[in-house]
Order: sequence, then structure tokens, then C-alpha cells
Amino acid sequence: MSDLLNKKCVPCEGGVTPFDLSEIHKYQKKVDGWQIIKNSKGIYFLEKNFNFNNFLESQKFVNDVGKISEIEGHHPDINFGWGYAKISITTHAIEGLSENDFILAAKIDNSINV
Repeated sequence: MSDLLNKKCVPCEGGVTPFDLSEIHKYQKKVDGWQIIKNSKGIYFLEKNFNFNNFLESQKFVNDVGKISEIEGHHPDINFGWGYAKISITTHAIEGLSENDFILAAKIDNSINV
């Protein structure tokens, strides 16, 4: 994961090929506990559930993820409530996964391990 922490998300406006399954699995080994999800349109996402003791801890985590996302210029989908948050990441411009998604996942994980 440390190599991903030292990288920065690069702007993606499309025109880049999304990772194939072998590349996805190679990068998945670099992030802990993130699942690969394929939606009904065939688009791959990284997804992870986080558990907390109460609503305020969930909200703080979501706010921290928001700050990281703004710094990186790469934004996940977030669902949260009392004691939980679910983060889903994909590169919308290419309808699939790229290195940016794994960089963001690593930085989100690092934020709770600090």
C-alpha cells in the first residue's frame, strides 16, 4: 500500500482504457479489504464497508474522506449512517477502474490508521 500512498491521483477526462481483470487483481492486493464489484452495466467498482461506534464517528470519517477526495481531485460515492459508512470508488470518465481508484482507497485506509 505504501507505494500507492506516495502517488497522487491524476486528472482523467476519459480516453484511457480501464484496467482489465488481471490488472484489477494485481492492484487489489495493494489495498486491504476492498471488494471488486461489477454493477449491472458491467462497470467495476472498489467497495468497502467501515464500522464505527456511533453516528459522530461515521460522520467524522466521511468528512475526512471528503477532504482526501478534494485534495486528490477524485471523488467516491459514500453512503453512511449510525455506525457505518460504505465507500464505492470508480473512475466515471472511463467507466471502470484505474490506478486513481486504488490510490484513493489506500489513502482512505491510511486516514483511519493514523
